[in-house]
Amino acid sequence: MVKNNKTVGEALISIQSILKAPKGQYNKFGNYAYRSAEDILEALKPLLKEHECILTITEDTKDIAGYLVLESTAIISKGNDTISVKGHAGINPERKGMDIAQSFGSSSSYAKKYALGNLFLLDDTKDADSTTNPKEVKPIENKPVMTLEIYHAMLEYINTGKADLVANKLSKYKMTKKQSDTLNKMIKENKK
Repeated sequence: MVKNNKTVGEALISIQSILKAPKGQYNKFGNYAYRSAEDILEALKPLLKEHECILTITEDTKDIAGYLVLESTAIISKGNDTISVKGHAGINPERKGMDIAQSFGSSSSYAKKYALGNLFLLDDTKDADSTTNPKEVKPIENKPVMTLEIYHAMLEYINTGKADLVANKLSKYKMTKKQSDTLNKMIKENKK
């Protein structure tokens, strides 16, 4: 393997741009395909190795407004640099047909999937098959916040002639007006 000098932010941008996590599971009851946390992790392993990054996932339970919630944090790191994103899922210990361990396990899977989806910008729209009226399907607006590290990595990408790659990723992040204005101005200037 060739030594890779990218920062964790640059590596994350690269992984986000090429990651394909297929919907490898099928819900017979709802008649739709979906991706699990395991599907995402399998697709990520070779990309993490290629970019010399480590992915860890931590979990914690919280009481939010009287509801038991499992919080998963997906953390990508390279050396001492890290970027993390959280995902949440409610826990219903009285879920019909499940014991307490199964209920926590189900919530854990959802929370991990949401944290990974947010970190790696995986499309989280509903499948058309999961609704009786496909025209009513709307994407879930759950964008990760642009960290300072990702912002600086995007600036560096623009300065190295990769403005088009950054332009394609801007809509996937929540960012300040100043960040948006600066990045869009630099993209426009680099396309001239």
